[in-house]
Order: sequence, then structure tokens, then C-alpha cells
Amino acid sequence: MNLSDLLNSSIGKSVVKNVAGQFGLNESQAATVVNVGIPVILGGLNRNVQTQAGAESLNNALESKHDGSLLDNLGNLLGGGNLEPLLQDGGGILGHVFGNNVSTIENGVAQKTGISVDKIGPIIKMLAPIVMAYLGKEKATNNVKAGGLGDLLGGLIGGSTPQPKRKGGLMGMVTGLLDKNKDGNVIDDILGMISK
Repeated sequence: MNLSDLLNSSIGKSVVKNVAGQFGLNESQAATVVNVGIPVILGGLNRNVQTQAGAESLNNALESKHDGSLLDNLGNLLGGGNLEPLLQDGGGILGHVFGNNVSTIENGVAQKTGISVDKIGPIIKMLAPIVMAYLGKEKATNNVKAGGLGDLLGGLIGGSTPQPKRKGGLMGMVTGLLDKNKDGNVIDDILGMISK
């Protein structure tokens, strides 16, 4: 499964609907934020797994707390109103993934989407545990070990093999928003945004 499959799945649609409802956005705005936010989080995770310590750390998280079980109850969790535990978990994940650059990431996503940073912060925090749960599920389904996480992430984002440029559709929109140097690969641009 790749990022486009995730964003078009029932999980992706549920997330977009709940982001719209929780943060006072229309579904088009919410979809834009989710479609930019998720690749940014995946890009940060992909950067982290380039070291053995980073890969082991992510692997341990995916085998314990973020094993994918969150997705089984996602609709109830998002619709239940109390997002605080999810946001707290997301804040911890973002801190681990991006370190001191969390506000830079939030500002970057706000600029890309045109949504105020005071809404982007909580939305990105909400997305982080969902992304981790999805990764945990994919890792278990494909029996991926720590050394294969880079390939798993690259496959999700489309960075492991050259992807044909798509003129339309979801991935076209994500690429258009994040691909600053127009080389068809958003990874280098995400990493560039993170490293600033």
C-alpha cells in the first residue's frame, strides 16, 4: 500500500472528516492539511531511520505502543470528543521525530496549506499517532524488521523507486505542494524543510 492508498482509504476519509469537524475547516481544507501533513511526518520518520539507532527506536515503538491497534477504534476515538490523549501522544512523537524543529514543520505546513498555524499544530499532533499506527500495521503485515523500515517508508511515500509524474489526483497535489525543485521527488524537499 502506498500513501495515495492510505489517503483514499476509509481511514483517510475518516481522518479528513474528523479534522474538518474538530478544527472548523471545510472538508477540502482538511484534506489539504492531511495530504500535506502525513507526507511530512513520513518524511521525518524516513530521515530518522537512516541511522541504525533511529531504525531500532522506530522499530521498538512500532512493536509496542504503535502496533496498529489504534486504527481498529479510530472512528470512536476521533468522534468521542476527548482528543487530549491522542494529541499528547502526537506531541511526543513529533518531538522525537523532528526535535527542536516542530514549530518549523508546523509553520511550513501552514504556509503550504494556507491554514493558520494555531490549527496546524494540533492537527499534526493528531495525525502523528495515526501515521505511527498505520506504519505499525504495515510493518506487521509485511513482517518488516528494523533494517527494512527505510524501504517501507520509501514505498509509502514513493521515494524508493522513481515515480512517474502524475498530473492529477492526490499524489499530484501532494507533490505539487511539497516538490519545491520540481524533480518529482518530495522526499528531498521534506528533508530540506526539516533541516532548516
